[in-house]
Amino acid sequence: MQNFCLLEVDVNGQEIFLVDKTILASFSGRLRKLFSKLTGKTRRLKLIFDKFPGGADCFEHIVKFCYNGGRIKITPFNMFQLHCAANYLEMNQEMQGRPSLVEQTISFFEKIHYMTWSELIIGLKNCQELIFFMPSSSLLQEFLDCVVGRLELHYISSPCASSTDNSSMQFSGDISTESRGIYTCQATWWFADLGFLKLNMFKMIIDTMTSKKLDHRVISSFLFYYKRMNCPNASSVKKCRIIETVIKFLYSLDSNFISIRGLFDILQASFTLKMSKCSIGKLEHLIGSQLDKAKLDDLLVPSPAGEKIAYNNNLILRLLDTFLSISREKLLMYQVKKVVELIDLYIIEVAPDPRLKPSKFLALAMAMPDIARESYDNIYIAIDMYLKVHINVLCEEEKIKICCVLNYEKLSEETQKEIAQNENFPACALVTMQNRLRYSVTRTSIFS
Repeated sequence: MQNFCLLEVDVNGQEIFLVDKTILASFSGRLRKLFSKLTGKTRRLKLIFDKFPGGADCFEHIVKFCYNGGRIKITPFNMFQLHCAANYLEMNQEMQGRPSLVEQTISFFEKIHYMTWSELIIGLKNCQELIFFMPSSSLLQEFLDCVVGRLELHYISSPCASSTDNSSMQFSGDISTESRGIYTCQATWWFADLGFLKLNMFKMIIDTMTSKKLDHRVISSFLFYYKRMNCPNASSVKKCRIIETVIKFLYSLDSNFISIRGLFDILQASFTLKMSKCSIGKLEHLIGSQLDKAKLDDLLVPSPAGEKIAYNNNLILRLLDTFLSISREKLLMYQVKKVVELIDLYIIEVAPDPRLKPSKFLALAMAMPDIARESYDNIYIAIDMYLKVHINVLCEEEKIKICCVLNYEKLSEETQKEIAQNENFPACALVTMQNRLRYSVTRTSIFS
Protein backbone atom coordinates (compact mmCIF):
# COMPACT_ATOMS: atom_id res chain seq x y z
CA MET A 1 0.00 0.00 0.00
CA GLN A 2 3.04 2.28 0.27
CA ASN A 3 3.05 3.00 -3.49
CA PHE A 4 -0.70 3.45 -3.68
CA CYS A 5 -1.73 6.88 -4.97
CA LEU A 6 -5.34 7.69 -5.66
CA LEU A 7 -5.93 9.29 -9.03
CA GLU A 8 -9.11 11.23 -9.67
CA VAL A 9 -9.83 11.28 -13.42
CA ASP A 10 -12.37 13.63 -14.98
CA VAL A 11 -13.23 12.31 -18.46
CA ASN A 12 -14.63 14.95 -20.81
CA GLY A 13 -16.75 16.32 -17.98
CA GLN A 14 -18.92 13.21 -18.23
CA GLU A 15 -17.82 11.14 -15.26
CA ILE A 16 -15.26 11.05 -12.43
CA PHE A 17 -13.14 7.90 -11.91
CA LEU A 18 -11.05 7.05 -8.81
CA VAL A 19 -8.22 4.70 -9.80
CA ASP A 20 -4.74 3.64 -8.73
CA LYS A 21 -2.23 5.89 -10.50
CA THR A 22 0.46 3.19 -10.46
CA ILE A 23 -1.68 0.57 -12.21
CA LEU A 24 -2.70 2.96 -15.00
CA ALA A 25 0.81 4.30 -15.45
CA SER A 26 2.23 0.80 -15.78
CA PHE A 27 0.30 0.37 -19.03
CA SER A 28 0.31 3.94 -20.34
CA GLY A 29 3.48 5.57 -21.61
CA ARG A 30 1.76 8.94 -21.72
CA LEU A 31 0.76 8.79 -18.06
CA ARG A 32 4.20 7.57 -17.02
CA LYS A 33 5.82 10.58 -18.68
CA LEU A 34 3.24 12.88 -17.13
CA PHE A 35 3.67 11.51 -13.59
CA SER A 36 7.47 11.49 -13.87
CA LYS A 37 7.38 15.29 -13.97
CA LEU A 38 5.70 15.48 -10.57
CA THR A 39 7.81 16.61 -7.65
CA GLY A 40 7.21 15.57 -4.06
CA LYS A 41 4.87 12.90 -2.77
CA THR A 42 1.12 13.07 -2.73
CA ARG A 43 -1.56 10.60 -1.82
CA ARG A 44 -4.11 11.99 -4.29
CA LEU A 45 -3.93 13.54 -7.77
CA LYS A 46 -6.49 14.89 -10.19
CA LEU A 47 -6.29 14.37 -13.94
CA ILE A 48 -8.63 16.06 -16.42
CA PHE A 49 -9.19 14.83 -19.98
CA ASP A 50 -11.06 17.31 -22.18
CA LYS A 51 -11.12 15.19 -25.33
CA PHE A 52 -10.61 11.58 -24.41
CA PRO A 53 -11.46 9.31 -27.40
CA GLY A 54 -14.68 7.43 -26.78
CA GLY A 55 -15.51 9.40 -23.65
CA ALA A 56 -16.24 7.95 -20.20
CA ASP A 57 -17.43 4.58 -21.55
CA CYS A 58 -14.13 3.98 -23.32
CA PHE A 59 -12.07 5.11 -20.32
CA GLU A 60 -13.94 2.59 -18.21
CA HIS A 61 -12.81 -0.14 -20.63
CA ILE A 62 -9.23 1.13 -20.30
CA VAL A 63 -9.43 0.93 -16.51
CA LYS A 64 -10.77 -2.64 -16.71
CA PHE A 65 -7.96 -3.55 -19.10
CA CYS A 66 -5.32 -2.22 -16.69
CA TYR A 67 -6.85 -3.78 -13.58
CA ASN A 68 -7.27 -7.09 -15.41
CA GLY A 69 -3.58 -7.41 -16.18
CA GLY A 70 -3.81 -6.41 -19.85
CA ARG A 71 -6.82 -8.53 -20.76
CA ILE A 72 -10.01 -7.30 -22.41
CA LYS A 73 -12.57 -8.60 -24.88
CA ILE A 74 -12.34 -6.63 -28.11
CA THR A 75 -15.54 -6.50 -30.20
CA PRO A 76 -16.80 -4.64 -33.29
CA PHE A 77 -18.52 -2.29 -30.85
CA ASN A 78 -15.37 -1.19 -29.02
CA MET A 79 -12.51 -1.91 -31.42
CA PHE A 80 -12.17 1.68 -32.70
CA GLN A 81 -12.61 3.19 -29.24
CA LEU A 82 -9.95 0.95 -27.71
CA HIS A 83 -7.55 1.48 -30.60
CA CYS A 84 -7.84 5.27 -30.42
CA ALA A 85 -7.62 5.33 -26.62
CA ALA A 86 -4.61 3.00 -26.67
CA ASN A 87 -2.79 5.28 -29.11
CA TYR A 88 -3.85 8.36 -27.16
CA LEU A 89 -2.45 6.93 -23.90
CA GLU A 90 0.57 5.40 -25.68
CA MET A 91 -0.29 1.87 -24.53
CA ASN A 92 2.21 0.27 -26.91
CA GLN A 93 4.48 -1.74 -24.61
CA GLU A 94 4.12 -5.36 -23.62
CA MET A 95 3.21 -5.93 -19.97
CA GLN A 96 3.43 -9.16 -18.01
CA GLY A 97 4.22 -11.06 -21.21
CA ARG A 98 1.03 -9.90 -22.90
CA PRO A 99 0.77 -7.83 -26.11
CA SER A 100 0.10 -4.13 -25.63
CA LEU A 101 -3.43 -2.84 -26.17
CA VAL A 102 -2.32 -1.21 -29.42
CA GLU A 103 -1.06 -4.59 -30.68
CA GLN A 104 -4.22 -6.36 -29.53
CA THR A 105 -6.50 -3.94 -31.40
CA ILE A 106 -4.38 -4.14 -34.55
CA SER A 107 -4.57 -7.93 -34.36
CA PHE A 108 -8.36 -7.73 -34.04
CA PHE A 109 -8.59 -5.48 -37.11
CA GLU A 110 -7.03 -8.26 -39.16
CA LYS A 111 -10.33 -10.15 -38.70
CA ILE A 112 -12.59 -7.50 -40.21
CA HIS A 113 -12.96 -9.41 -43.49
CA TYR A 114 -14.65 -12.21 -41.54
CA MET A 115 -17.15 -9.90 -39.84
CA THR A 116 -20.83 -9.97 -40.71
CA TRP A 117 -22.44 -6.96 -42.34
CA SER A 118 -24.17 -6.12 -39.04
CA GLU A 119 -20.81 -6.13 -37.22
CA LEU A 120 -19.29 -3.84 -39.86
CA ILE A 121 -22.18 -1.40 -39.43
CA ILE A 122 -21.68 -1.43 -35.64
CA GLY A 123 -18.00 -0.66 -36.14
CA LEU A 124 -18.81 2.10 -38.63
CA LYS A 125 -21.27 3.77 -36.26
CA ASN A 126 -18.67 3.91 -33.53
CA CYS A 127 -15.67 4.91 -35.62
CA GLN A 128 -17.35 7.97 -37.12
CA GLU A 129 -17.32 9.53 -33.66
CA LEU A 130 -13.54 9.10 -33.54
CA ILE A 131 -12.39 10.50 -36.91
CA PHE A 132 -10.69 13.38 -35.11
CA PHE A 133 -8.31 10.88 -33.46
CA MET A 134 -7.38 8.98 -36.63
CA PRO A 135 -7.44 11.38 -39.60
CA SER A 136 -4.89 9.37 -41.61
CA SER A 137 -5.26 5.93 -40.09
CA SER A 138 -4.49 3.06 -42.46
CA LEU A 139 -6.69 0.84 -40.26
CA LEU A 140 -9.68 3.12 -40.84
CA GLN A 141 -9.14 3.11 -44.61
CA GLU A 142 -8.77 -0.66 -44.61
CA PHE A 143 -12.03 -0.89 -42.70
CA LEU A 144 -13.81 1.40 -45.18
CA ASP A 145 -12.39 -0.64 -48.07
CA CYS A 146 -13.91 -3.73 -46.46
CA VAL A 147 -17.32 -2.06 -46.05
CA VAL A 148 -17.39 -0.84 -49.65
CA GLY A 149 -16.23 -4.26 -50.85
CA ARG A 150 -19.39 -5.76 -49.35
CA LEU A 151 -21.56 -3.32 -51.32
CA GLU A 152 -20.61 -5.05 -54.54
CA LEU A 153 -22.34 -8.22 -53.34
CA HIS A 154 -25.65 -7.23 -54.93
CA TYR A 155 -27.43 -10.49 -54.42
CA ILE A 156 -27.70 -10.54 -50.65
CA SER A 157 -30.24 -8.66 -48.60
CA SER A 158 -29.41 -6.47 -45.65
CA PRO A 159 -29.58 -8.11 -42.24
CA CYS A 160 -29.98 -4.63 -40.77
CA ALA A 161 -33.05 -3.65 -42.81
CA SER A 162 -36.67 -4.39 -42.04
CA SER A 163 -38.20 -7.34 -43.85
CA THR A 164 -41.00 -5.04 -44.97
CA ASP A 165 -38.64 -2.54 -46.53
CA ASN A 166 -39.57 -2.07 -50.19
CA SER A 167 -36.30 -0.83 -51.64
CA SER A 168 -37.51 -0.59 -55.22
CA MET A 169 -40.21 1.85 -54.13
CA GLN A 170 -37.99 3.68 -51.65
CA PHE A 171 -35.18 4.46 -54.06
CA SER A 172 -36.93 4.61 -57.43
CA GLY A 173 -36.90 8.41 -57.51
CA ASP A 174 -33.15 8.49 -56.93
CA ILE A 175 -32.23 6.30 -59.90
CA SER A 176 -31.84 7.65 -63.43
CA THR A 177 -34.39 6.52 -66.00
CA GLU A 178 -31.70 4.75 -67.99
CA SER A 179 -30.53 2.84 -64.94
CA ARG A 180 -33.81 1.42 -63.65
CA GLY A 181 -33.94 -1.26 -66.29
CA ILE A 182 -30.31 -2.24 -65.77
CA TYR A 183 -30.25 -3.07 -62.09
CA THR A 184 -32.81 -3.66 -59.39
CA CYS A 185 -33.09 -2.94 -55.69
CA GLN A 186 -30.54 -5.72 -55.15
CA ALA A 187 -27.88 -3.10 -55.85
CA THR A 188 -29.32 -0.70 -53.27
CA TRP A 189 -29.98 -3.05 -50.36
CA TRP A 190 -27.49 -1.18 -48.17
CA PHE A 191 -28.83 2.39 -48.61
CA ALA A 192 -30.89 2.43 -45.42
CA ASP A 193 -28.05 0.82 -43.45
CA LEU A 194 -25.68 3.72 -44.25
CA GLY A 195 -28.20 6.54 -43.95
CA PHE A 196 -26.96 7.30 -40.41
CA LEU A 197 -23.53 8.48 -41.56
CA LYS A 198 -22.38 11.89 -40.42
CA LEU A 199 -21.09 14.17 -43.15
CA ASN A 200 -17.36 13.59 -42.57
CA MET A 201 -17.72 9.81 -42.62
CA PHE A 202 -20.14 10.08 -45.56
CA LYS A 203 -17.41 11.89 -47.54
CA MET A 204 -14.88 9.19 -46.71
CA ILE A 205 -17.27 6.42 -47.74
CA ILE A 206 -18.05 8.10 -51.08
CA ASP A 207 -14.35 8.73 -51.73
CA THR A 208 -13.74 5.03 -51.09
CA MET A 209 -16.62 4.03 -53.40
CA THR A 210 -15.15 6.20 -56.15
CA SER A 211 -11.60 4.90 -55.71
CA LYS A 212 -12.94 1.32 -55.74
CA LYS A 213 -14.80 2.14 -58.98
CA LEU A 214 -18.22 1.23 -57.64
CA ASP A 215 -20.98 1.55 -60.25
CA HIS A 216 -21.68 5.27 -60.80
CA ARG A 217 -25.41 4.53 -61.02
CA VAL A 218 -25.32 3.15 -57.50
CA ILE A 219 -23.15 5.96 -56.11
CA SER A 220 -25.35 8.70 -57.59
CA SER A 221 -28.50 7.02 -56.30
CA PHE A 222 -27.03 6.79 -52.80
CA LEU A 223 -26.02 10.46 -52.92
CA PHE A 224 -29.62 11.45 -53.68
CA TYR A 225 -30.91 9.08 -51.01
CA TYR A 226 -28.55 10.50 -48.37
CA LYS A 227 -29.64 14.04 -49.20
CA ARG A 228 -33.31 13.09 -49.03
CA MET A 229 -32.94 11.32 -45.69
CA ASN A 230 -30.75 13.87 -43.91
CA CYS A 231 -31.89 17.29 -45.14
CA PRO A 232 -35.52 17.55 -43.90
CA ASN A 233 -34.63 17.95 -40.21
CA ALA A 234 -31.27 19.67 -40.68
CA SER A 235 -30.54 23.34 -40.02
CA SER A 236 -30.11 25.56 -43.08
CA VAL A 237 -26.34 25.63 -42.56
CA LYS A 238 -26.06 21.85 -42.30
CA LYS A 239 -28.50 21.37 -45.17
CA CYS A 240 -26.30 23.60 -47.33
CA ARG A 241 -23.19 21.58 -46.42
CA ILE A 242 -24.94 18.31 -47.27
CA ILE A 243 -26.21 19.52 -50.63
CA GLU A 244 -22.89 21.10 -51.63
CA THR A 245 -21.14 17.84 -50.73
CA VAL A 246 -23.62 15.83 -52.81
CA ILE A 247 -23.16 18.19 -55.78
CA LYS A 248 -19.37 17.91 -55.51
CA PHE A 249 -19.49 14.12 -55.71
CA LEU A 250 -22.16 14.03 -58.43
CA TYR A 251 -19.99 16.34 -60.54
CA SER A 252 -17.20 13.76 -60.46
CA LEU A 253 -19.45 10.98 -61.81
CA ASP A 254 -20.57 10.09 -65.33
CA SER A 255 -23.64 12.29 -65.88
CA ASN A 256 -25.29 9.56 -67.96
CA PHE A 257 -25.98 7.71 -64.71
CA ILE A 258 -27.38 10.65 -62.74
CA SER A 259 -31.12 11.16 -62.26
CA ILE A 260 -32.24 14.42 -63.89
CA ARG A 261 -35.27 14.45 -61.57
CA GLY A 262 -32.94 14.22 -58.58
CA LEU A 263 -30.88 17.14 -59.90
CA PHE A 264 -33.96 19.34 -60.26
CA ASP A 265 -34.99 18.43 -56.70
CA ILE A 266 -31.60 19.66 -55.49
CA LEU A 267 -32.00 22.79 -57.60
CA GLN A 268 -35.35 23.57 -55.95
CA ALA A 269 -33.80 23.09 -52.50
CA SER A 270 -30.86 25.36 -53.36
CA PHE A 271 -33.11 28.42 -53.85
CA THR A 272 -33.70 28.74 -50.10
CA LEU A 273 -30.05 28.20 -49.14
CA LYS A 274 -26.93 30.33 -49.31
CA MET A 275 -24.96 28.01 -51.54
CA SER A 276 -21.65 28.92 -53.16
CA LYS A 277 -21.60 30.10 -56.76
CA CYS A 278 -19.24 27.23 -57.54
CA SER A 279 -21.78 24.63 -56.34
CA ILE A 280 -24.65 26.31 -58.20
CA GLY A 281 -22.54 26.42 -61.35
CA LYS A 282 -21.71 22.71 -61.08
CA LEU A 283 -25.36 21.84 -60.49
CA GLU A 284 -26.55 23.83 -63.50
CA HIS A 285 -23.84 22.23 -65.64
CA LEU A 286 -24.98 18.76 -64.57
CA ILE A 287 -28.58 19.59 -65.49
CA GLY A 288 -27.74 21.41 -68.71
CA SER A 289 -25.51 18.61 -69.96
CA GLN A 290 -28.43 16.17 -69.98
CA LEU A 291 -31.32 18.53 -70.64
CA ASP A 292 -32.67 16.12 -73.25
CA LYS A 293 -33.78 13.84 -70.37
CA ALA A 294 -35.87 16.54 -68.68
CA LYS A 295 -39.64 16.93 -68.77
CA LEU A 296 -41.73 20.08 -68.99
CA ASP A 297 -42.60 19.97 -65.28
CA ASP A 298 -38.88 19.99 -64.48
CA LEU A 299 -38.40 23.30 -66.34
CA LEU A 300 -41.30 25.09 -64.67
CA VAL A 301 -39.12 26.49 -61.91
CA PRO A 302 -40.70 29.47 -60.10
CA SER A 303 -38.85 32.75 -60.44
CA PRO A 304 -36.61 33.90 -57.57
CA ALA A 305 -38.21 35.74 -54.67
CA GLY A 306 -38.79 39.38 -55.49
CA GLU A 307 -39.21 38.87 -59.24
CA LYS A 308 -42.71 39.30 -60.60
CA ILE A 309 -42.52 36.95 -63.57
CA ALA A 310 -43.96 33.45 -63.13
CA TYR A 311 -40.98 31.27 -64.07
CA ASN A 312 -37.19 31.44 -63.90
CA ASN A 313 -36.50 32.07 -67.59
CA ASN A 314 -32.91 33.15 -66.99
CA LEU A 315 -32.19 29.74 -65.49
CA ILE A 316 -33.65 27.98 -68.53
CA LEU A 317 -31.55 30.10 -70.88
CA ARG A 318 -28.40 29.21 -68.89
CA LEU A 319 -29.28 25.53 -69.05
CA LEU A 320 -29.78 25.79 -72.82
CA ASP A 321 -26.41 27.53 -73.20
CA THR A 322 -24.78 24.71 -71.26
CA PHE A 323 -26.49 22.07 -73.37
CA LEU A 324 -25.42 23.71 -76.64
CA SER A 325 -21.88 24.32 -75.41
CA ILE A 326 -21.25 20.58 -75.21
CA SER A 327 -18.77 19.37 -77.82
CA ARG A 328 -20.54 18.85 -81.13
CA GLU A 329 -19.04 15.37 -81.32
CA LYS A 330 -20.86 14.40 -78.13
CA LEU A 331 -24.28 15.79 -79.05
CA LEU A 332 -26.49 13.66 -81.27
CA MET A 333 -29.19 15.29 -83.38
CA TYR A 334 -31.99 13.30 -81.74
CA GLN A 335 -30.91 14.77 -78.37
CA VAL A 336 -31.01 18.31 -79.75
CA LYS A 337 -34.44 17.70 -81.28
CA LYS A 338 -35.75 16.45 -77.94
CA VAL A 339 -34.61 19.66 -76.28
CA VAL A 340 -36.21 21.71 -79.10
CA GLU A 341 -39.54 19.96 -78.52
CA LEU A 342 -39.18 20.51 -74.78
CA ILE A 343 -38.31 24.20 -75.02
CA ASP A 344 -41.17 24.81 -77.48
CA LEU A 345 -43.60 23.43 -74.90
CA TYR A 346 -41.96 25.60 -72.24
CA ILE A 347 -42.37 28.72 -74.38
CA ILE A 348 -46.08 27.94 -74.82
CA GLU A 349 -46.34 27.63 -71.03
CA VAL A 350 -44.66 30.97 -70.26
CA ALA A 351 -46.08 32.99 -73.18
CA PRO A 352 -49.28 34.08 -71.35
CA ASP A 353 -47.25 35.68 -68.54
CA PRO A 354 -48.12 39.41 -68.81
CA ARG A 355 -44.77 40.36 -67.26
CA LEU A 356 -42.62 38.42 -69.71
CA LYS A 357 -40.54 40.96 -71.63
CA PRO A 358 -40.31 40.78 -75.45
CA SER A 359 -36.51 40.44 -75.29
CA LYS A 360 -36.81 37.43 -73.00
CA PHE A 361 -39.50 35.83 -75.15
CA LEU A 362 -37.28 36.29 -78.22
CA ALA A 363 -34.26 34.85 -76.40
CA LEU A 364 -36.22 31.71 -75.55
CA ALA A 365 -37.71 31.36 -79.04
CA MET A 366 -34.34 31.78 -80.76
CA ALA A 367 -32.21 29.79 -78.30
CA MET A 368 -32.18 26.55 -80.32
CA PRO A 369 -30.73 26.20 -83.85
CA ASP A 370 -33.20 26.27 -86.75
CA ILE A 371 -31.76 23.07 -88.22
CA ALA A 372 -32.95 21.07 -85.22
CA ARG A 373 -36.54 22.32 -85.33
CA GLU A 374 -38.67 20.25 -87.73
CA SER A 375 -41.79 22.35 -87.22
CA TYR A 376 -42.51 25.89 -86.04
CA ASP A 377 -46.17 25.23 -85.29
CA ASN A 378 -45.64 25.27 -81.53
CA ILE A 379 -43.62 28.47 -81.76
CA TYR A 380 -46.53 30.00 -83.67
CA ILE A 381 -48.92 28.93 -80.91
CA ALA A 382 -46.65 30.60 -78.35
CA ILE A 383 -46.34 33.78 -80.43
CA ASP A 384 -50.10 33.96 -80.93
CA MET A 385 -50.65 33.66 -77.17
CA TYR A 386 -47.96 36.22 -76.42
CA LEU A 387 -49.37 38.76 -78.88
CA LYS A 388 -52.89 38.39 -77.48
CA VAL A 389 -51.70 39.02 -73.91
CA HIS A 390 -49.30 41.86 -74.82
CA ILE A 391 -51.19 43.40 -77.76
CA ASN A 392 -51.61 46.75 -76.02
CA VAL A 393 -48.01 47.09 -74.80
CA LEU A 394 -46.01 45.98 -77.83
CA CYS A 395 -44.95 48.46 -80.50
CA GLU A 396 -45.08 47.52 -84.18
CA GLU A 397 -41.34 46.95 -84.35
CA GLU A 398 -41.44 44.51 -81.41
CA LYS A 399 -44.32 42.59 -83.00
CA ILE A 400 -42.39 42.29 -86.26
CA LYS A 401 -39.26 41.02 -84.48
CA ILE A 402 -41.29 38.39 -82.67
CA CYS A 403 -43.12 37.23 -85.80
CA CYS A 404 -39.89 37.04 -87.79
CA VAL A 405 -38.71 34.26 -85.48
CA LEU A 406 -40.90 31.89 -87.49
CA ASN A 407 -39.44 29.89 -90.33
CA TYR A 408 -42.48 29.84 -92.58
CA GLU A 409 -41.15 26.93 -94.61
CA LYS A 410 -41.48 24.76 -91.49
CA LEU A 411 -45.09 25.62 -90.77
CA SER A 412 -47.91 23.25 -91.57
CA GLU A 413 -50.41 24.28 -94.24
CA GLU A 414 -53.11 24.69 -91.60
CA THR A 415 -50.90 27.03 -89.54
CA GLN A 416 -50.02 29.08 -92.63
CA LYS A 417 -53.70 29.63 -93.33
CA GLU A 418 -54.30 30.59 -89.69
CA ILE A 419 -51.49 33.14 -89.77
CA ALA A 420 -52.91 34.74 -92.91
CA GLN A 421 -56.17 35.38 -91.04
CA ASN A 422 -54.58 36.40 -87.72
CA GLU A 423 -55.35 40.05 -87.04
CA ASN A 424 -52.69 40.27 -84.36
CA PHE A 425 -49.87 39.68 -86.85
CA PRO A 426 -48.36 42.88 -88.31
CA ALA A 427 -49.16 43.46 -92.00
CA CYS A 428 -45.51 43.63 -93.04
CA ALA A 429 -44.86 40.33 -91.29
CA LEU A 430 -47.65 38.77 -93.37
CA VAL A 431 -46.14 40.23 -96.55
CA THR A 432 -42.76 38.79 -95.60
CA MET A 433 -44.43 35.44 -95.01
CA GLN A 434 -46.08 35.48 -98.47
CA ASN A 435 -42.81 36.43 -100.18
CA ARG A 436 -40.95 33.63 -98.40
CA LEU A 437 -43.64 31.11 -99.27
CA ARG A 438 -43.70 32.26 -102.93
CA TYR A 439 -39.89 31.98 -103.11
CA SER A 440 -40.05 28.54 -101.49
CA VAL A 441 -42.64 27.26 -103.98
CA THR A 442 -40.69 28.67 -106.98
CA ARG A 443 -37.43 27.12 -105.80
CA THR A 444 -39.14 23.76 -105.25
CA SER A 445 -40.63 23.73 -108.80
CA ILE A 446 -37.25 24.55 -110.34
CA PHE A 447 -35.44 21.68 -108.64
CA SER A 448 -38.24 19.11 -108.94
